[in-house]
Amino acid sequence: MPRGDGTGPAGGRGRGQMGGGRASAGPGGDCVCPSCGHREAHERGVPCVEKTCPKCGTKMVRAR
Repeated sequence: MPRGDGTGPAGGRGRGQMGGGRASAGPGGDCVCPSCGHREAHERGVPCVEKTCPKCGTKMVRAR
């Protein structure tokens, strides 16, 4: 916030150190295994990274 004397950052609040990205991807979508490509529906309230692939045991990630 400008200090009234012309010094200080302009433009008000910034987006923070992380750039203001998404906190989560939302309830829909799929989880996908980065190793074997197995896909399954994302369960609401269960992050994909907490699931393991039933085929190969690798931690799953959110599909884009």
